[in-house]
Amino acid sequence: MSTLPEQPALKILLADDGSEHARAAVSLLGDLPLPPKSTITALRVFTPLQISEHAAMQKALDQTQARLLTRGIQTSTELLLGYPAEKVIEYADQYHPDLIVMGAKGLRATLGILLGGVAQQVVEYSQWPVLIVRAPYHGLRRLLLVTDGSSYSQRAVDVLGQFPLPSGIDIRVMHVMSPPPHAVFLADSSRLGIGTPPLLQDERIAAAQAIEERESQDLLARTLGALQAFGLQATSVLKRGDAATEIIHYAQDQQIDLIVAGSRGLSQVKGWLVGSVSRKLVHYAGCSVMIVKGAGEK
Repeated sequence: MSTLPEQPALKILLADDGSEHARAAVSLLGDLPLPPKSTITALRVFTPLQISEHAAMQKALDQTQARLLTRGIQTSTELLLGYPAEKVIEYADQYHPDLIVMGAKGLRATLGILLGGVAQQVVEYSQWPVLIVRAPYHGLRRLLLVTDGSSYSQRAVDVLGQFPLPSGIDIRVMHVMSPPPHAVFLADSSRLGIGTPPLLQDERIAAAQAIEERESQDLLARTLGALQAFGLQATSVLKRGDAATEIIHYAQDQQIDLIVAGSRGLSQVKGWLVGSVSRKLVHYAGCSVMIVKGAGEK
């Protein structure tokens, strides 16, 4: 019987802004069975307008360090002058963390997506996996891994497979199939042909959806197998509809504590991808979210 390889030590960058969400992130990190010799760097950034608060911020950082040290986690602190998103990304590129952890402060806006929030910028522009933690934190009991079959989803599987999860965690793997085609669109579709009888349309739609469902079940089975190779047991969930909506509703109904998803990521050259699934999850999911980029993506 083969044994699983020992997990390597992790380097974690905690972006601590002093908010309740950052405190929730500290609690989450304290609950993780981190491999021996893992380290956490607690980083806080203050702007030129906050220079007078330097001493108070250092004191708060020291309190964060003390909380993590009581959990037996080797922790250091950094207090830097600059602009938060820029400094977090810059520091991460020098530090090469396995994971960036930060609170969800400033994300969920009442009147839609708040562009340019610190956490959102770090998710979009950093090349490292980013875990956005939401308060209140009640532990990691149920985790939802989202897969679409892309290389970015596979990267998320690889990262999750080496992530130090609490024992007994309930892992679900979810894939969302495309929404049912609209009748008017189908009538005009060249694939079906103008004037195709409704009954024939229905048959072709049903056949196409059956093929998609088989392929989706195969994808879920492969993903479960990949997780099993890491020693993780999971169950599959198959939905149809708008991906972000189905994921968020399922997470809410099932009281999911953490959603893990892959993302192709963006660079400043590529610009913003408004409406992407990962962006919607970061903004609107009621739980914590981990976004994993493809290896080497930026």
